[in-house]
Amino acid sequence: MPVFLHTRIRVANPEKTIAFYEPLGFKVTHRNDKSPAGNKLVFLELEGNAHALELCYSPDYTPSVPEDLMHTAVGYEDLIAKCDELEKLGYDIWPADWRTVFPTGRKMAFVTDPDGYEVELLERA
Repeated sequence: MPVFLHTRIRVANPEKTIAFYEPLGFKVTHRNDKSPAGNKLVFLELEGNAHALELCYSPDYTPSVPEDLMHTAVGYEDLIAKCDELEKLGYDIWPADWRTVFPTGRKMAFVTDPDGYEVELLERA
């Protein structure tokens, strides 16, 4: 049976991107300062997940992510508490009225990483 291992995103500054994803729950699992193609790679994982987020940095490439091109999604048991925590750290949670747009049922909100990739924050059942 095939296994979905990782998703690669291009980043302008790996350390800045790592700092963004760590409060979301991601941890660096391994780094490769020079891949066969010459890229710097950093793998981030959420505890208990087999799928990784691969950050790829190349000094000769500038990421340009069109709005709404793609997004990742992360689930939290208490989305309001998580977003409160992220807002205290300076994260811009959007849409601004997400708390009132989803008064009942599963809540969702978004943050945008330093390179423009959207991260959907979902309340887990």
